[in-house]
Amino acid sequence: MADPTSTRAPTGATGVLVLASGEVVWGRGFGAEGQAVGEVCFNTAMTGYQEVMTDPSYAGQIINFTFPHIGNVGANPEDVEALNPHALGAIVRQDVTDPSNFRSTQHFDAWMKANGRIGISGVDTRALTRLIRINGAPNAVIAHSSSGKFDIPALLAQAKAWAGLEGMDLAKDVTALQTYGWDQGLWKLGEGYAGPMGVSTSLDTNGEGDGSSITPFVSSEVETPRRQKPKVVAIDYGIKHNILRNLVDVGCDVTVVPATAAFDEIMAHAPDGLFLSNGPGDPAATGVYAVPVIQQWLATKKPLFGICLGHQMLALAVGATTEKMHQGHRGANHPVKRLSDGGVEITSMNHGFAVDADTLPANAKATHTSLFDGSNCGFELVDQPAFSVQYHPEASPGPQDSHYLFEKFAGMMG
Repeated sequence: MADPTSTRAPTGATGVLVLASGEVVWGRGFGAEGQAVGEVCFNTAMTGYQEVMTDPSYAGQIINFTFPHIGNVGANPEDVEALNPHALGAIVRQDVTDPSNFRSTQHFDAWMKANGRIGISGVDTRALTRLIRINGAPNAVIAHSSSGKFDIPALLAQAKAWAGLEGMDLAKDVTALQTYGWDQGLWKLGEGYAGPMGVSTSLDTNGEGDGSSITPFVSSEVETPRRQKPKVVAIDYGIKHNILRNLVDVGCDVTVVPATAAFDEIMAHAPDGLFLSNGPGDPAATGVYAVPVIQQWLATKKPLFGICLGHQMLALAVGATTEKMHQGHRGANHPVKRLSDGGVEITSMNHGFAVDADTLPANAKATHTSLFDGSNCGFELVDQPAFSVQYHPEASPGPQDSHYLFEKFAGMMG
C-alpha cells in the first residue's frame, strides 16, 4: 500500500485503486480509461468472470477476483447475465492474456473497453481480500490512465464522499423499463441457448434506452401451447438471464415486469406464481415500494419463489429485518446446509446484506443455513406456498446442486 499523499505512480503503473481509508493500490490498467467509485468486494469463483461482470447484483461494486487468471478464456456473447455489464470494474492478479478457448470471440481487455469497464492487473488480490475480511468492504475509486498520471488526493476525496450501499436503492437503476416475455431455454455446448424467443440487444435494463424491443428468433421446434404452461410473473429487481432460462426449462410461461410494477399490473397477466429476482443495493430501500406489492400477493395464497434480493424482500414482507454484512458472500463454492435432511449444497452467492434469522416470524421456517457463518440462506412459510433462498440456484457461474428449487416452484403451480 502506498502513501496516499503521493501523486507519482510507480514505473509502469497505469491503474490505481484508492480506498476511502487511505490505502492506495497500484497496478496496470486495462479495459476502459477513466474512473469509477463504488464498494470493493471479493469473488472467489475460479471461472465465470463474464457472468460476474454482467450480474446486475454487482451494480455499485468493484470486483476483486481471488483467482489469478481472469480473462484467459476471453469473452463471448453467450456468457452474459444481462445486456450490459453492471460491476464497475475488475481487479486481477495476472495480466490479461490472449484468449485460449474455442468459444472466445473477443479479448477480455477489448470487451472491458467496449463496455466502459475499468480493470487493474498486477495487484496482490489475496492481500486485498485479507484487508476486506479484516476491515469490511471498503468504498474506493478505481482509475485507469495510460499516462500513469493520477490526482490521488482528489480520488481519495471522491472515495470518502461516496455514501456507500447502505440505504441505496439500486434496483430501479438496473430493472427493465417495460414488461416483456421470455421464452429462451438453457444453454448447451455446441447449440447455444434453446428456444424461440430472446431479448434483443436494444432492450435496455439499466436505464439508458427505451427498453422497447423484443426480437423473436426463428425456431423449427414445436412449442407446447402457452396456455398449458404455468404462468409466472418475474419481478425484475436486477434479474439474471439464466434465472429466466431455468424457469423456462421447468415449463413456465414467463413474463418479466419492472421492479416498480404495481400489484394490479402483475395480476393483469393472470399469473399462477410470482418470482422475486436477485438485485443490488440495500433491501430495506428497495422494500419501500416492493414490500407492499409482495404482501398483496401473499394474500392471494398463490405460489411465490424468491432468490437473493427476492429472498430478502420476502423476509421484509413477513416482518423480518435485514442487515449489512461485514464482507458479504460472493463466489461459486459456498456450502449451504439443507435443514430438512442435512444435505449440503455447494452454491453460488452474491450478496452483501442478509436476513436476520432471529427476526423471522413464527410462520417462517428456516430451510437453509450457511456453513461459513451460520447466516440464514432460506426459509419457507408454513401456512402458504411461499419460499426463498439467499443463494443463486441458477448457478451462472457455479454448481448446479440447487436446480431442484425451480422444479419445486413449478410443482407448486401444478
